[in-house]
Amino acid sequence: MVNIPNAGNLVPLMFQAQVKGRSQLQYIDQNAEVQDSQRWASEWTQEVYPHPPDLGKTVAARTYKMQWRFVTNGGQFEGIIFPALGAFGLPFYPGSSMKGLFCQACTSEQKQRYRLTKNSDEPSLLRFHGGYPVNDWKQNLVDIVHPQQKWQVQTHNTGQKPSNETGFALISLSEPAIQFGISSQLPDTDWEEVWAIWEQALGYGIGCRTSSGYGLPKVRLTESGEEDYPIPIQGEQLYKAFLKGEGQAPQLIGGEKEFRPNLFRGSLRGHALRIFGGLTDNKTAEKLVENLFGGVNDGGTQGLLTCAFKTSALNLGTFTDGYGEPTYEVAGELRWLLMSPRQLDEIKQQTLKKLLQAFMRFALLFGGFGKSWRRADHRLFYEEYYNRRKPLIGCHWQWDEKSLTYGAKVSRLNQVGRFINQVRQIASEWMQLQGIEPDERNHANWREAWHPDCVEVWGRLAEGAEDSVALKWLHEPYQKENHRFREAEKSIRQSSVTGQISQVGRLWHRMYPVVKLVDNPKNPGKKKPRSTPNYLELLTIFPDDSDKCNDFLDFLDTEPEGFRRLW
Repeated sequence: MVNIPNAGNLVPLMFQAQVKGRSQLQYIDQNAEVQDSQRWASEWTQEVYPHPPDLGKTVAARTYKMQWRFVTNGGQFEGIIFPALGAFGLPFYPGSSMKGLFCQACTSEQKQRYRLTKNSDEPSLLRFHGGYPVNDWKQNLVDIVHPQQKWQVQTHNTGQKPSNETGFALISLSEPAIQFGISSQLPDTDWEEVWAIWEQALGYGIGCRTSSGYGLPKVRLTESGEEDYPIPIQGEQLYKAFLKGEGQAPQLIGGEKEFRPNLFRGSLRGHALRIFGGLTDNKTAEKLVENLFGGVNDGGTQGLLTCAFKTSALNLGTFTDGYGEPTYEVAGELRWLLMSPRQLDEIKQQTLKKLLQAFMRFALLFGGFGKSWRRADHRLFYEEYYNRRKPLIGCHWQWDEKSLTYGAKVSRLNQVGRFINQVRQIASEWMQLQGIEPDERNHANWREAWHPDCVEVWGRLAEGAEDSVALKWLHEPYQKENHRFREAEKSIRQSSVTGQISQVGRLWHRMYPVVKLVDNPKNPGKKKPRSTPNYLELLTIFPDDSDKCNDFLDFLDTEPEGFRRLW
């Protein structure tokens, strides 16, 4: 018998048990140089066949590029989302899934004509061969999911992250070009119609995690690989806006940077929790949010909404002032879609449109999207901070030119409080349509439930980017020591109010660009939006009764630098 030292380490992770000490593909070990998921992906791609299968001359094929990421969970590995594997270990989209999606996009007459009805005793006249990636799909395979609902919104002690809210890995393809094949038994097949049906089906998204922006098509490719025809996103459009922003880019497990469009869904889901949490109890608020955005409780819920972000400009860079942190500058069109219009009557659809508009304006007014969204971008509003060679903090998002009218809805301090009340009123209307009566006296006991007893909003008008006042209070004493008047130094830096590394604070700071409506010379009687150099400087505070928090609120009561309470 030959003794092979460390024989267990020679066995590919694909064939090892998913237990601690062997193979844990989903688990992220902060102390490991190489994650199991990275090693798995490397072992897999080294052995996989380098070319997609040849579909043959009898199969019609077209290739489509995905907007962002794509995955169809094959279910081969316990605890991790991993692509279905087809011929020669290649990731693929199964023909059975393709057929099901195609049928959903067909009319009744088309189903009959192509023998795609379930009660047909004869085989269908169309055969679906699935789809295989045909570009270099092996890069950036190890994806990450990081649920943070409790830590970001609900938990009061944020110094300790909830145990079930650590990041975990999944395997997905980054911007793959997928070739789909269809063959027909009809001698005079109308291929233009067949592909039109398939492209409509594609527009709803394919694979899993489509509500988070996975599996959405971008464009049809020619045989030479050139972009030919953009594929429209399907679904009942409830909301559309053009946005632009900059901030800290997320990093994948291997250190690769990318802009992740699912940050919009995560942000609105969090704000929906805050708003509903101020109007009803914990369980009911969570149920309302899962009905909109989906969830895993009680066997899983498929949400009504999906979001699609079409990037028009993207620059991934690096903040090089001694830290090398990844950054993004992005602009694009964000759409929120109702994927099953028949689930809602006309009144509910119109109310849901109003609710989405309210949530989006709320998100833009009080913060941003993605990492460090609770802070204004220090690069834009606190240049002095970076003269000290400090790490990157904050982000800055605003309405793009085509959507500036949204920004003009709140352009003065006295409109902020009215807007918050409007958001809560629209959320109450949606609740009532779901058969739920708002009950503010029994609101959720979360850290950031949006209720008058839980949150205060303060603001002032800043005359230019350099006129930010509150940013200095986050890093320096807001009250300096004064022996003459026996005043002690007071600060909220590195406290429960501002938070620190691995701790979520209780204060949001936002510099919201002021947009005014002015006369339009080309269209008398009509107004047009115009950007101004001013900002609404807003502080949102969730008090915790600590001495530092109470002292700071007492300080704000003196209305320093023009700050006043808005809500």
